[in-house]
Amino acid sequence: SIVRTISLLAGSFGGINLEDIAAPKCFEIEKRLKEVCDIPVFHDDQHGTAIVVGAALLNAVKVVGKEMASVSCVINGAGAAGISIARHLMNMGVKRLILCDRFGVICEGMSELNPTQAEMSRITNRGKIRGTLADALKSADVFIGVSAPGCLTQEMIKTMGKDAIVFAMANPTPEIMPELAKQAGAAVVGTGRSDFPNQINNLLAFPGIFRGALDCRAKDINEAMKLAASKAIASCVEEDRLAADYIIPSPLDRSVAAKVAEAVQQAARESGLARM
Repeated sequence: SIVRTISLLAGSFGGINLEDIAAPKCFEIEKRLKEVCDIPVFHDDQHGTAIVVGAALLNAVKVVGKEMASVSCVINGAGAAGISIARHLMNMGVKRLILCDRFGVICEGMSELNPTQAEMSRITNRGKIRGTLADALKSADVFIGVSAPGCLTQEMIKTMGKDAIVFAMANPTPEIMPELAKQAGAAVVGTGRSDFPNQINNLLAFPGIFRGALDCRAKDINEAMKLAASKAIASCVEEDRLAADYIIPSPLDRSVAAKVAEAVQQAARESGLARM
């Protein structure tokens, strides 16, 4: 019914921003709406979060002297946000990535997986690791949490690679508190909260994305536009100010949306989705 209702309303709007639709329903709803609507359909809980995580990681790897293509990432939480983050980071060049959920490491052939998780199991965890989150994190460079409070321990971080990056984004209580993560050896820490440095908030993404898409009357928001948005957000942190406690601009920085809009509009034109 939600697909029918939105499709009937779509003709009166320039874009549709979906919010608070749980996985796995969100994947099918967005897919079906994209098929029947000729305007951008964007599930912010998925893509907005992924875009800002991508921006934060672009700058975090610079701080620790690593590259996207060489880091090993573990994402805890295989719902809407976690799966979209995984896809987006792989499109950004991350090659080694493991997804975990409450059952542990997601592996091909697991009976508990929904269809989208099963699809992701075939393109992630190339080392065929099995076990718990703790097993997945051994020697990993990056932890990204969109999961549950307190599920990441200092002992787990101590087993990660040198200068580990930790994005603990569970709200309001993160997977681990930033000071504990740093005490355990994490070099860069981000959360979803405004009272800690490096707030990873999708408010940095969706205003500029929609402004850019609407200004050129884009038919869709594709991967090129999402990648452009991540790079634009990352570029808002000047190279000479980039530091472990400043990898991402403030969500209240009014200049971000304009830069994102410009980059998204350019990507839409280059990929043939702009209608003006």
